[in-house]
Amino acid sequence: MKFKKSILVAVLAFTQVVAAFPAAQAFAAEGDTANGVVQQDVYSDNSATTTVPQTDPTTTGDGTGVDGTTGTDGTTTPTTPVTPTTPTTTPVKTTPTVITDVYSGGPNKLIFLMNSNQIYRDGKLYFSNQPMTVKNGVSYVSVRALVERVGLTLTYDSVTKETVMTKDGKELRFKTDSKYYTVNGVQSLMKGASFQQKGTFMVPLTSITAALGIPYTVQGKMVIMDLQVKPTASFTVSPKDIYATQTTVQYKTQSSSSNGATIVDERWTGREDIFTTAGAHVVTYQVLDSNGQWSDPYSVTINVLPPNQPPVAMFSTNSDSYRMGELITYTDMSTDDENAITKTEWGNKQLAFFTAGPQTVTLTVTDKHGETNTYSKTINITDSSLYTADEFYPLFTPIGDSFDFNGAEVPGRAITPFESSSEPVRLIRSNSPERVLSEGIVYQETANGATRFMVHHLNETGKNVKMYIVATNTNATPANLNILDVGFGGPNPYATAAGKVSIDRYYKSIQSGADAQTLTLQPGQSQVIFNQLSASTMKNDTVISLFGDLVSDANVQYTVLMVDENADPLQAMNTLPKLDRDGIHNRGTYDNATRIIHVGDLIGNTSVRLPIGDNNSDPNLTGTDPLAQTEASNAGNFGVLYKIKLDMVAPNTLISFNARGGRYSGYIYVNGVSTPIKNNGGTTSANDNVVIYRTGTLDTESVEIWFTAAPGSNLPVNLLFNQMPSKKQ
Repeated sequence: MKFKKSILVAVLAFTQVVAAFPAAQAFAAEGDTANGVVQQDVYSDNSATTTVPQTDPTTTGDGTGVDGTTGTDGTTTPTTPVTPTTPTTTPVKTTPTVITDVYSGGPNKLIFLMNSNQIYRDGKLYFSNQPMTVKNGVSYVSVRALVERVGLTLTYDSVTKETVMTKDGKELRFKTDSKYYTVNGVQSLMKGASFQQKGTFMVPLTSITAALGIPYTVQGKMVIMDLQVKPTASFTVSPKDIYATQTTVQYKTQSSSSNGATIVDERWTGREDIFTTAGAHVVTYQVLDSNGQWSDPYSVTINVLPPNQPPVAMFSTNSDSYRMGELITYTDMSTDDENAITKTEWGNKQLAFFTAGPQTVTLTVTDKHGETNTYSKTINITDSSLYTADEFYPLFTPIGDSFDFNGAEVPGRAITPFESSSEPVRLIRSNSPERVLSEGIVYQETANGATRFMVHHLNETGKNVKMYIVATNTNATPANLNILDVGFGGPNPYATAAGKVSIDRYYKSIQSGADAQTLTLQPGQSQVIFNQLSASTMKNDTVISLFGDLVSDANVQYTVLMVDENADPLQAMNTLPKLDRDGIHNRGTYDNATRIIHVGDLIGNTSVRLPIGDNNSDPNLTGTDPLAQTEASNAGNFGVLYKIKLDMVAPNTLISFNARGGRYSGYIYVNGVSTPIKNNGGTTSANDNVVIYRTGTLDTESVEIWFTAAPGSNLPVNLLFNQMPSKKQ
């Protein structure tokens, strides 16, 4: 009885002291002056000690409450305290413990009394600067009270005017008079708006408990929070596809604990490094922390697939016996249990054979797991002959493939007569320095009206960069830009590969119009255009290629630049150096960059050629390099778009592509079809003849061919026109 009276007297005395100080302060006992909270040990019979704290430097307090609760002022009379029990190593039950009074909560229990500033933590009494308050059915608590008792870190962001609390990797942000708060940047709605009460910041209790995963119960006038938070456990498995008896499963675990506890043990159920049977397997993982708390079980259901079967290679031919020079038709009939054949390799597969005797053809297929299978078939080639090789290949080589011929005789062929004209398109060719060694502006020019861009560069800065084309309106009035088409290739370690892709995409963009857009530049405004160019980071030793067309209604300055991948190009543009050309590759501004070639007479009835990019019958465009302040000649006419119109192509004509300058890999646009030069690679010598079109056997045809040279490839090239042999039965 004396014990109870002493406690009551101490509390009443302390309440009187509180009234003499500002509401924004909290009070402590047992020397806890730094925290400003009065603490009374209910397990001792000592008199309470009152300490006047320093003013809270944040001028805010912290608190949470229980939604939908009501309460009345009251005081709980202490009873004989219960000694806290040691946590067990078994998983914590989800059923809450019934607490009969504030002293029987045991360890790691935080108890708020409704409409009271009394707080009990592990059986000890504390006082908050504001009581737990019920407002519109929502329970609010002082933020500062929670900070001290739950172990949160409290700061104030003066820029965003937010009260910030952190714990266990979670950041909570609150604003006064707002119903919203954020947890690690994700906004959530609270049951009620936070507010200031007598200089103390009050928030709904459930905003804290929900964000930090703190369980709580309400028993009478007590709100009981269980601060002994369980650790968390999770894991992932790889690879994505797991096959019974074949796949070694990798388990990657992740766990965390609260209040400084460490993970001391773990347990698995259902785990197998190599599953022996197919089907659904449930694997469960738990961890134990140093407080004796087991995490909730974390389970993953793994769908184990039946053992992978290797693919089955199989093909057929339309006959088992052929004459020499007779077309062989192959049908690939290979199968895979997952329909995942990733590689097909043929051995001795020929469109025709020209020597008699047996010929064995093999097919090897590989699935996505690297499993392979091979099938072979032997066919018989008779002594009879249908075609010679020179007759056969012009007739039957697939479009986009090549056949060998005597390329040395091509320069002696007659050049077909043609008429040449041009369209007023300004070409901005940025290709020097091709190997860019440092950040900078690689080209800059002004254009008005129809403009084409050809950009081709290799990053050799030693770091990751991006390339941009920036359009700047230097006029006093707005400028409109209509972007028509764009083709982009790369970044790629191989220049020919990047160039080939950019040409194919350029033709397809012209055909579809899918990349068309309109933008307006205000006076003095700069804006990045052709965003495909800067969408990807260029690693060192990679190449990009871009073709693009636009039309402007005013003079616009265009800047092509290479900068660090994290740099703002619009800011960097004003300070970047203008790089010198390399003396090997070409850059410049060239007008009349769409060349029209018209052949009105019959073509194909005799063997003729049409040279492109030879600087003779097809002269280079001349222009200027404004950065170097010099004249320029567009060697190879890269960036020039050729529109070749053939009014009358003779029946039975083979149109082929023959590279004369060296390796060539690109596309050519024939009657609206983007045609590869060549399939699965490029030409390697002047003896490669790539088939791009065949006319029919009865009437003349009108054929239109568009061509622009692929960056990374070599000029000149020739289009060849030849009569094909008659077909035989």
